[in-house]
Order: sequence, then structure tokens, then C-alpha cells
Amino acid sequence: MFVHLTPSANAPRIRRSGIRAVSHGQGGARGVYCFPVLPSYTLTHQWLRELARFGGRGGLVAVHARLDDAQPVLVGRYADRARNAQVTVPAAEAVRRIAALADPRGWEVFVPRAIRPAELHRVRAAPQVVGWRYVPDAHGTRPCTCYGCRVRGGYGSRRLLERLPHPLDGPPPPVRVLLERVAAAGDPGDAATLREALHWFAMRRRGPLAQLARLAAHPDPAVREELVSAVGRWSTPGVAELLDGLADDPHPDVREAVELVRA
Repeated sequence: MFVHLTPSANAPRIRRSGIRAVSHGQGGARGVYCFPVLPSYTLTHQWLRELARFGGRGGLVAVHARLDDAQPVLVGRYADRARNAQVTVPAAEAVRRIAALADPRGWEVFVPRAIRPAELHRVRAAPQVVGWRYVPDAHGTRPCTCYGCRVRGGYGSRRLLERLPHPLDGPPPPVRVLLERVAAAGDPGDAATLREALHWFAMRRRGPLAQLARLAAHPDPAVREELVSAVGRWSTPGVAELLDGLADDPHPDVREAVELVRA
């Protein structure tokens, strides 16, 4: 028996059609993440608080599914996924390995297919206060506020960034200051100054695209590549058209940067 945690809005569809294979696992496989039902309620639902940070409104529900003992699954710690260190074993062996661990926090099971309606056991509400957040034992550890670690829009994220500013990743200077630096760099402009300004612009959700679009013609490909990284995720109108032009850039690094932001 395994439990899959999902937003409550998905419950009617799951009862009707099962759990879709929409998650990406090790090696790019598509399937469903779950965890064995253990004697400990807390360990069984250990991922709840972490997933609830991204689970949307209405909280999460616990979907119990019974899989065949011989069903191949991937099992390992979350961190093993990036190293391709999770191993393929039968479902029964995955349960045995996790149940035998002294501390199974951070472990996960990945089923490389959809879970059919006939395999569902029940769908029930789950308390929203069980489990760890960020990583096991994160409580009491100084949080990292670098661009890669911080969560945009998270509870208290702005106060945390102001209290513990990262030396390289912010908080960024105001837009007015950054535009002054871009203008002071000249035309076409000093590459190092422009790349530093674009680094800060990359931390925004929207930005002054019209004032930066001229950098798409900068002679230094590193500036053009940094421009792609800065504006590629913006919701500002005109970003798609700018990326269309840079997708045919003569330098391969710039073209690769466009592919990455569009992936």
C-alpha cells in the first residue's frame, strides 16, 4: 500500500480516472511519486508540509493505492534523483528497504506509469501540519537566501531576504539604478557592467524590456546570453519575439540559452 499526496482539487478526477503520470522522475521518466504506508503516521505523510508549499488552495489529500508486489519502481532519497542513484526494484522490495531504515525521511518511491482506478484504495483528507519543510532537520538551520534556494512568494520570504541578504544574489538594486548603470556603460557598452546589471534583472518577474532589447545586438555573445537568462522567464509583452530573434543567434551559447529558458 502506498500513499500519494495531491491537491484536493484533483480528488474528483483521481476517483474517476486514477492518478495520471505527469511527474518527471529520474532520467526523464514520467510517473507518480508516492511513499509506503508505514506503521508511523508521521513518517507515512512526511512529505505533506513540504508539498503543501506548492499545493495550491484547499490543502492536500492522501490517495492510497495498492500496487502489485512485482511492480517495478524507483526508490531512493530525493537527492539521489539528480545523481541517477535511485534503483529499480519491485514494489515489495521498496517497502522492505524503506521500512528497515532507521530514518526514512527524504526517501521516495516513483512508479513509472499512471496508477489505474482499480488500484485505488481510498482518497481521504489529511492534516496539513505533518512532516518537515525544505529538508529533514531544517528547523534551526540558517536558511540560504541565494537565488537558487529561496522560494518566491513564500511566507515571510521578503522579510527573510531583507534580514539575511545574500552577498551575490540580493536583494537586487532598484530598477532605476540598474537602468542608470546600463546607460552609463555606453554604446555598445562595457560587457562586464552590462552582465552584472542583467544578473540582477534576472531576479525579477517583469522588467523594462524596451530599454534592454538593444542588447540583443551587443557584439559580445556573453552579454546576449545573459540577456536571454535575464528576460527569458519574464511575463513582459515582447519577450517571446525577442527570444525568437536570439534563437537564430550566430553563437551556439546564445542559442542554447534560448532552448533552456523555453524548455
